[in-house]
Amino acid sequence: MTPEQNDLLCRVEGDAPMGQLMRQHWIPACMSEEVAEPDCTPLRVRLLGENMVVFRDSEGRVGALDELCPHRRASLVFGRNEECGLRCLYHGWKFDVNGNVLDMSSEPEDSALRKKMKTRAFPVTEAAGFIWVWMGDPDNVGEFNAPNWSSAPDEKISIMKIHAACNWAQILEGAIDSSHSSSLHSTNMPTADDVSGSTATDTAWLRPSADKSPRIEVEKTSFGFRYAAIRKPIRDADKQDYVRTSLFIAPFTAIIPSNDQYHLSQLLIPIDDENTFFYWIAWHPEKGISRDAWRKFCGAEIGKDVEPVTFRKMRNYENNYLQDREAMKAGDFTGIYGIPCQDMAMWESMGRIADRSEDHLGSSDKAIFTFRTQMYRAAQAVQKGEPAIGTTEPSIPQANLMTFQGMIPKGEDWREYNISDEERALRAKSKTGKSQKVTA
Repeated sequence: MTPEQNDLLCRVEGDAPMGQLMRQHWIPACMSEEVAEPDCTPLRVRLLGENMVVFRDSEGRVGALDELCPHRRASLVFGRNEECGLRCLYHGWKFDVNGNVLDMSSEPEDSALRKKMKTRAFPVTEAAGFIWVWMGDPDNVGEFNAPNWSSAPDEKISIMKIHAACNWAQILEGAIDSSHSSSLHSTNMPTADDVSGSTATDTAWLRPSADKSPRIEVEKTSFGFRYAAIRKPIRDADKQDYVRTSLFIAPFTAIIPSNDQYHLSQLLIPIDDENTFFYWIAWHPEKGISRDAWRKFCGAEIGKDVEPVTFRKMRNYENNYLQDREAMKAGDFTGIYGIPCQDMAMWESMGRIADRSEDHLGSSDKAIFTFRTQMYRAAQAVQKGEPAIGTTEPSIPQANLMTFQGMIPKGEDWREYNISDEERALRAKSKTGKSQKVTA
């Protein structure tokens, strides 16, 4: 990619086409637990380079307002959240969740300003453990497409959150890169010959394959694409393949293969051009993992591994992620605790915005190549005034989208495993029904 193409793919602030594309989708602003109680502490949120304040009022309604008070531009984050509104500390102006003025302490009762003043309020919905906001055209609010983990009850949804000091696209590329897990995460995802698929323990996910060079096949879809990483299993390699499928749901969601205890989904949400919030959701309708156990497994416990409120990492680039070289000599592959921090060390070491013009892609990078070309062209389309990817027909409910991991007999088509009825119907209408060939 040229530097100009790289900018089009990565940058989201202001009028950047990729940011305008994302504004045609509902965007997670924060976890529900961050504003859990009525009249809780207001939360500063930055998305796509814009600052807002999120709060829950006395009746439990959630609001997302422009962070700065329209009076003299002081921050509402410091305001008083009480009696169904957020009151600015500077002059006492108070706003409800819809941006309407409830009180203007510094103005006379008959002031004309009271009648016409309103601050910007973003449409909000709460679902699946998150507060979602609409940052696009307020007169053309899109339908909310619930994510796949919304099918689980709230108590079976566990969310981990970490701040990443780099651009969203290089994080998403990491999320859809199946081949790296066999090296970078090999200590956490060890090989075992007595399992038939990904098997979770308290400290690891066991795998039935030692193959570090999977064969990658990609199938484009209306929502993005799905792809398969096909590996040689330890047992009966002449009769079966170990297959792990992943999904990219444009513009910022990755669904990665499950294990025997919980499903796994990720959100890679741009704070601005150079910072991202990484959310990792572990969920299951019946089984699952507790929130505390999930964060401990990931090395993302609040107050221990990440700072409260900001979710900045205690293990970071400046301190080399507290990499333990003695542990490496003893057999730990990276010497870095937790799968997310292992990833962060790679992502952040590329720089705030990775220079893709210096990349040398190989056959294991077919999903990366597909992401770059698909989203680059999607940004170009928005630049021309066309609708964003994932917002037009045929539309597939995200709640029905799932991955697959397990053994399949040699010669069988991985595309037929664990797909939704909607996808199957669309595939039946296609002329070939075959995966689109992608050349890296």
